[in-house]
Amino acid sequence: MKKNILKRFFVYIKPYWTYAAIGFLCAIAGIALSLYAPVVSGRAIDKIIGKGNVNFSGIFGDLLVFLVAMVLSAAFQWGLSFCANKVTYGTIKGLRDDAFKKLGRLPLRHIDSNPHGDIISRVTNDTDQLSDGLLQFFTQFFTGSVTILGTLAFMFSVNYIVAFVVVLLTPLSLFAASFIARHSFKMFSEQSAIKGELSGCAEEMIGGLKTVKAFCHEEKAAEKFDGINARLHKCGIRAQFYSSLTNPSTRLINGFVYAATGVAGALLAINGRMSIGQISCFLSYAGQYTKPFNEITAVITEMQNAFACAERVFALLDAQEETDDGGEEIKSCEGRVEFLNVNFGYDAKKQIIKDFSLSAKPGERVAIVGPTGCGKTTLINLLMRFYETSSGEIKIDGKDIKSLSKNNLRRLFGMVLQDTWLFSGTIRENIAYGKEDASFEEIVEAAKKAHAHGFIKRLEKGYDTVVSDDGGNISQGQRQLLCIARAMLAMPPMLILDEATSSIDTRTEISVQKAFSEIMRGRTSFVVAHRLSTIKEADTIIVMRSGRIAEKGTHDELLEKGGFYAKLYKSQFGGE
Repeated sequence: MKKNILKRFFVYIKPYWTYAAIGFLCAIAGIALSLYAPVVSGRAIDKIIGKGNVNFSGIFGDLLVFLVAMVLSAAFQWGLSFCANKVTYGTIKGLRDDAFKKLGRLPLRHIDSNPHGDIISRVTNDTDQLSDGLLQFFTQFFTGSVTILGTLAFMFSVNYIVAFVVVLLTPLSLFAASFIARHSFKMFSEQSAIKGELSGCAEEMIGGLKTVKAFCHEEKAAEKFDGINARLHKCGIRAQFYSSLTNPSTRLINGFVYAATGVAGALLAINGRMSIGQISCFLSYAGQYTKPFNEITAVITEMQNAFACAERVFALLDAQEETDDGGEEIKSCEGRVEFLNVNFGYDAKKQIIKDFSLSAKPGERVAIVGPTGCGKTTLINLLMRFYETSSGEIKIDGKDIKSLSKNNLRRLFGMVLQDTWLFSGTIRENIAYGKEDASFEEIVEAAKKAHAHGFIKRLEKGYDTVVSDDGGNISQGQRQLLCIARAMLAMPPMLILDEATSSIDTRTEISVQKAFSEIMRGRTSFVVAHRLSTIKEADTIIVMRSGRIAEKGTHDELLEKGGFYAKLYKSQFGGE
């Protein structure tokens, strides 16, 4: 699995291979110069022969070479850091962009069936963890590996016997690193998953805070959060326990290596096979050789976390996308809509829509009413292909909607939903969302038709007032008026109004209904409503019960029948 993750990750690194190559060369040059410095210092020490017998001119030359080597090494290290940042943040930018774009291609079924906080965590938190891991890989793991190899080469060039002693003790560090990596990966994978769950819980709590407070559910919500947080705490402690083994274990091994180097060098010096300067050089190399093992094992621990996060991000990228097998387009839409024996269920074992058939003529206003859960909004989801029918057909102008491209199909409809949605931007930009090239005059005209112009002008900045989805500076009803203005500006061939006036006061509703009558003239319209007063003028009223059509007719016809619609109407308006 890790090999597959690495392979996919390198696809994102590929565009920055030039920076990676330059960084590689900077690392080699910088490390080579830093490793050459102990050789120079060793030579300088050997020129201190004894009291009154010191080669000052030679020492001065060696110190000058040492200083130049250190300055150049620092410059190359800066170059490595610069290139590593370019590669890291460029790579993560590409990955995060793909993850966000993927959200737009996922079917609503996937979004609805997964906690939104967890999805957000994958796009933000997990990619941040990946960024940290990749940066450490380039700046520590990469340079550490080169340092180890370079140090060994220099040590063998100075004295192969002491170098062999160092090599023989190296497997101890490798064993420690392997042990820590195996145990920490599992813990960090679990930790990332629980973090996503915690984000989902927090997002759920914040999004529904009014409801939580209204039902005095604060303590239970806090208990739920505490339960998840406790699991994260327990998992985090275990993950950090294994990762905390890194430093002490490698330091212990480094101590053995340093001591063994000193002892071996001393024995060789006694026998005249090494000079004091060479021993000093070797001890310096022993420190440089063992230090990267500390860094590498720490990076390996961080990389386990990064791998766990990458696994979650790639799982999102691998999620099955919304299919669009239709290639046809309707250029000029008449607005004839047919449902033919349609069946559907969010769960395959439970059908919500059952053998549903309906025909709407061009320009006809079809109202859909019924008790909660009868399938009213589900019909709209099927019509827009947010979900696919289990069986049966839906046709527009005689063409099966599955044969149409989804973009073409959805542009045929204007939608105003019960749940209003505004993005962070000006009122002008929000109204023009469905028609970006709209002129300011067109935006104002749409706002006037939706009876939103009045309250907009009363705002301090008017149409340049910044609004967002969490509201704040405008009311829920005003937000819905803006959504209605957005649909009016788009002027599509067909309309879908799903409880579009639910958040508007009765007085404003009368004015908006007049505006709707104007915009619906000549357009096929589907109106989902609980307020039966808003659908009296509909050409056809469909009464749904348990996913089927229970009654069908005009307002007056259904009242005369005295069936479910009549009872529903009388329950709202008494004896009218």
